[in-house]
Amino acid sequence: MKENPLGYEKIPVLLRKFAIPSIIAMVVSSLYNIVDQIFIGQGVGYLGNAATNVAFPITTICLAAALLVGVGGAAKFSLELGAGNVKEARQCVGNMFWMAAGFGLAICLVAELFLDPLLYAFGATDTILPYAHSYVRITGIGIPFLLLTNVLSNIIRADGSPKYSMACMVIGAVVNTVLDPIFIFGFGMGVAGAAWATTISQALSFLVALLYLFRFQTVKLGRDFFSLSPVKCMEIASLGISNSLNQLAITLLQIVLNNSLTHYGSQSIYGPEIPLSGAGIVMKVNSIVIGVLVGFAQGSQPILGFNYGAKQYGRVKALYKLEIQCSFVMSVLSFLAFQFLPEQIISLFGSGDGLYMEFTVRFMRIFLMMVIINNVQMLSASFFSAIGKPMKGILLSLSRQVLLLIPLILVLPVFFGLDGILYSAPVADVLAFFISIAVIRKEFTEMGRLELEGAGGEA
Repeated sequence: MKENPLGYEKIPVLLRKFAIPSIIAMVVSSLYNIVDQIFIGQGVGYLGNAATNVAFPITTICLAAALLVGVGGAAKFSLELGAGNVKEARQCVGNMFWMAAGFGLAICLVAELFLDPLLYAFGATDTILPYAHSYVRITGIGIPFLLLTNVLSNIIRADGSPKYSMACMVIGAVVNTVLDPIFIFGFGMGVAGAAWATTISQALSFLVALLYLFRFQTVKLGRDFFSLSPVKCMEIASLGISNSLNQLAITLLQIVLNNSLTHYGSQSIYGPEIPLSGAGIVMKVNSIVIGVLVGFAQGSQPILGFNYGAKQYGRVKALYKLEIQCSFVMSVLSFLAFQFLPEQIISLFGSGDGLYMEFTVRFMRIFLMMVIINNVQMLSASFFSAIGKPMKGILLSLSRQVLLLIPLILVLPVFFGLDGILYSAPVADVLAFFISIAVIRKEFTEMGRLELEGAGGEA
């Protein structure tokens, strides 16, 4: 059997090969919503932007399901390949596909049946609801396509085709960018036009990803692709749960943040809509940073999983350290942009009155103040999923959003009003950073011990 390059190729070469296409794919995926925000802001105004912010939790719920299946399945696939279990690796692919299809249809059905209650729960006001309703009613059709594309892109990357995985996302994003102005301005469809552009592009991305199933490289797909194993599904979910919980935590955070902004915003000079719209812009911009980090995590996952399964712990540690170093460069650039260019960034999403710009600039500068260290917490959580230790990944995934940030958002505004919401994020970021460092240091010590035992056994 031919030796897999994941086990012997230089770590920087592998990271470049797998991470760059993955980063591009994730950033492009983030651009789906950002492009919609830009064109909606220019064509509809800040109320349209507020509507897409209210609708965004539905997208993040889909991504949570996609990470559960996609990251978990790809990790299982890579671990089995590293251990030489080709049959087990092959069975992962079919189970991933049918799990993704089931989750996609279920979320689509719930969104269509309970749309208005969901939007109110996500922070919609009576003014914003019609816009949000129009947007989600259409994008809900594309939910199964969104979920399946994200899951298939993970297994395509794990199969050794990161560029094809990237192409699945890029093609859809390009089509979305072309269709947005045509539907919004050319056909005068407003928010509904942006929704149709998104749905059509997601369907196209899915078709491109689906074609790859006929050209797998590391394993040959057979009849077992159509068999669904509950045991295999549970194994996949156990490895993807930390990434999924991190995304669900982001969803819960969005809901708490939206409702807190409207509540405390109504008690301020800004009113409820301006904070909701401004925060939505900032969170969408930050999604590019998160996309880069997720790209690093997903790109390194096959390498980490294979080498941990092959007990090459030195390569595992070297890859994690290189990830942190490379992503830190991006974190520094993001920090500089958010602190010194907020007006220029925000103006891309349309104009508003003086209060709108004042709040949004302040929100970006304060809420994202500690973006410079966020890479450590996110990459550490993904690291543990990739090496088959999901419980530690869950701890780190939940530490920032659920255990720290959400309580701070609920408590600090009681004493400091709207400012309490802004300062809750940098406080949570610092605390989550130190937790991540402590857990990673302990894991590295354990891997060092295993290395010594392995060397002693060989001697």
